[in-house]
Amino acid sequence: MPLTNDMQLQAINAQTLHQGLQNNSILLVDVREPAEYATERIPDAVLQPLSRFNSEQLRPTAGKQLVLYCQSGNRSAKAAQQCLAAGFPTVAHLQGGIPTWKNAGYAVEKDKNSPISLFRQVQIVAGSLVLIGTILGAVVSPGFLVLSGFVGAGLVFAGLTNTCAMAMLLARLPYNQRAGQRWR
Repeated sequence: MPLTNDMQLQAINAQTLHQGLQNNSILLVDVREPAEYATERIPDAVLQPLSRFNSEQLRPTAGKQLVLYCQSGNRSAKAAQQCLAAGFPTVAHLQGGIPTWKNAGYAVEKDKNSPISLFRQVQIVAGSLVLIGTILGAVVSPGFLVLSGFVGAGLVFAGLTNTCAMAMLLARLPYNQRAGQRWR
């Protein structure tokens, strides 16, 4: 369905979201992956990861506004576009993502048994691959230095595009999938 002028993507700030949650006028949906959701989330948010996003499961009840959020606002904007394409007249997303919420001083929920954050998992795996490539390049064959270069190029690409293939792969691991079971 092509987007028309009467369909709108709205960006809201943390204060507006907080007020809406207090007066129960918002259906809040976290579009991050389960491990991210388990690590920290806005209270009362339900999980609908962008990787398995289904806008048909998100029809809010009358009088409630649909608000999506993620880490930075990029994934929630993508999910909102899917909702608008599916016929939702308006969809909102939290501008700046969960850091905006925390910077405004609002509480987050955390699971004590959640896996370490995907960002830290990426750091561990990328650092390990670079270290292994460097050691093997020095001890076994200089050809192994390609591994370190490949990982470095991947990190540069991730920084430039704000997408990380390694994080997407790590998010699919079983221990990251079992985290955060409050699904919509």
